[in-house]
Amino acid sequence: MTTSSADPVVARIQRNPKYQELKSRRNRFGWTLAILMLVVYYGYIALIAFDKEFLAQPMGSGVTTIGIPIGMAVIVFTIVIVGVYVRRANSEYDALTREILKEATQ
Repeated sequence: MTTSSADPVVARIQRNPKYQELKSRRNRFGWTLAILMLVVYYGYIALIAFDKEFLAQPMGSGVTTIGIPIGMAVIVFTIVIVGVYVRRANSEYDALTREILKEATQ
């Protein structure tokens, strides 16, 4: 069964100020994390494009270069920001969603 926009519960949810707040907060936080990710990722790509010598410097006496841990840091950063979003979604956003649904179905 699909829900149409004529459904009174959907209309009540959409009119609820808490729903508008949820959308706004979630979108703002999502865009903030997306911009951070783009800066980190494209910053790394810019290093590859414009400063290969820096990334090619060996670390210590081994064969590992500085570029390897920086690349790994980009991957770890991605996992961390996903975790941050999930944590916020599971606590703050889910709680607000439950409140909105409770109010809409009463």
